[in-house]
Amino acid sequence: MKPKRREFFFTLGAAPLAAGAAQTAPAAKRIGVGLIGAGGRGSWLGQVPRQLQEQGANVELIGVCDLYQPRRERAAAKLGAKEYKTTRELLSNPEVEAVIIASPDRMHVYNALEAVRAGKDVYCEKPLTHWTQFDKLKELVREVRARKTIFQVGAQLIADPQWDRGEELIRKGTIGKVVHAQTGYFRHSDAGERMPIDDPNARPGPDLDWEAWQGDAPRKPFTVSRFFQWRMYMDYAGGPITDLHVHPFTRVAKLLNLGFPKKAAAFGGKFYYNGEREVPDTADVILEYEGLTVSALGTVVNDTGGMATVIRGSEGTVTFSGKEGQGLSFEPQPGSKGRAFEVGTLNYDLAHQRDFYEAVRTRRQPRGNLELGYRVQVAMIMAMQSLVSGKVAHFDAASETIHLG
Repeated sequence: MKPKRREFFFTLGAAPLAAGAAQTAPAAKRIGVGLIGAGGRGSWLGQVPRQLQEQGANVELIGVCDLYQPRRERAAAKLGAKEYKTTRELLSNPEVEAVIIASPDRMHVYNALEAVRAGKDVYCEKPLTHWTQFDKLKELVREVRARKTIFQVGAQLIADPQWDRGEELIRKGTIGKVVHAQTGYFRHSDAGERMPIDDPNARPGPDLDWEAWQGDAPRKPFTVSRFFQWRMYMDYAGGPITDLHVHPFTRVAKLLNLGFPKKAAAFGGKFYYNGEREVPDTADVILEYEGLTVSALGTVVNDTGGMATVIRGSEGTVTFSGKEGQGLSFEPQPGSKGRAFEVGTLNYDLAHQRDFYEAVRTRRQPRGNLELGYRVQVAMIMAMQSLVSGKVAHFDAASETIHLG
């Protein structure tokens, strides 16, 4: 995300609560939280409980777990939490009721399964799994359903109330029969993949468990780039489709209450950024659902113009500007009875984690629950399989299987 979002994050404490979210009374039972993965994103998410405490929520970060000792020590000191070398040790602490998972993509599903089976509720960064882990994704969904775990997927931008207003318009039939949706993500930098190298002299050993870090990935020799800049490699990430498109696409999936796609086709590649980078820098996805199509387009080579999220129906069009503070607009089709209007917006970042902790307390479903995340992740896995194979990916809803053809 751009720096503007981070600036807003720190000033949000004075903002009103998001629509539908209630302020937690200080007298409420404390929710103890553990953090798995203390890299850049993990350390950022680990600050949220303290921010929410300042708003009156009784939630506290208790422990930090990371396989890389220097990172674990820094995060624990910064966040005022206890260090844990292994997830087993963290999850065995009865004070930890919920966990934030911000490990590399490949480990999300394993960390989540371990947490769910330990009886913890889960806030898991997107994507839910690596794009090769479809079977593990289904296993996670079965476990969460069986155990009634509260599970929030970290596609936090759906917490912005403008999407609630858009969903209401569509549900009421204001734009008629929805037939087409577009969204996208454009950026002018591959810094999101080419992450900083903390220590160019880092090596596997007692302070860096390279074997455990690789999870179920194909075994490769250690390099500092693979460890610190893992988003550049197809073994651990997927580029724009799984790391970026998932944000705007989750909003569309929630707005339209999308099921599983029937077909997915993706196009793109590494067209500009070179070096060790393996993941695409440009990727366009077309998804076919029952009665409508959805496109998710983007590149990290150029951000000029961006792309609004647009939902087109038989009676009108809802447009989300894609820029903070500009909200959504409705434009009727010629001959329809609707009237054009616009609605402003704010970006509610803290609200997504607040929503999770309220769900933990009340046992209701959070707004970014696993069922929504499952449908989104299936679409992204299909898109990646299409991109890699050069074929169209088809989904069989009855058997919940993907085949290429």
